[in-house]
Amino acid sequence: MNTVRFPLFAALLVLLTFSLSSCDAIGTIFKAGAWTGIVGVFLLVLLIWFVVNRFRRP
Repeated sequence: MNTVRFPLFAALLVLLTFSLSSCDAIGTIFKAGAWTGIVGVFLLVLLIWFVVNRFRRP
């Protein structure tokens, strides 16, 4: 059964490689990185705001 899966997997991998251009792949990676950075900064600011408000209350 493993001998049947390898050629199928290899064919799908080659098809995926030829169907995506490198520019599209790099663009997608940078978009994901940008959104991850935006969400990360937002969560960090929210956490700092929470901690500062927590220490200000008597």
